[in-house]
Amino acid sequence: MPLVNIRLARRDLPTTAAQKAALIAGVTQLMQRVLDKRPESVTVIIDEVDPENWGQGGEPVTVIRQRSKGPTQA
Repeated sequence: MPLVNIRLARRDLPTTAAQKAALIAGVTQLMQRVLDKRPESVTVIIDEVDPENWGQGGEPVTVIRQRSKGPTQA
């Protein structure tokens, strides 16, 4: 029985229930198609993590996101 865990850093616009349902359905279909798993045997867990608890390349996601927004105008 496969267990797929999806971890997302929370965003300013929350992930909707419909988006989460689409992820669950899509991952389940992928497991069925690629690994011939029965859909009812596939478990998908979605964890949303506070961005200050997530880092990449030595920096917190909050810093990376702020930098990607570009300079703020005064």
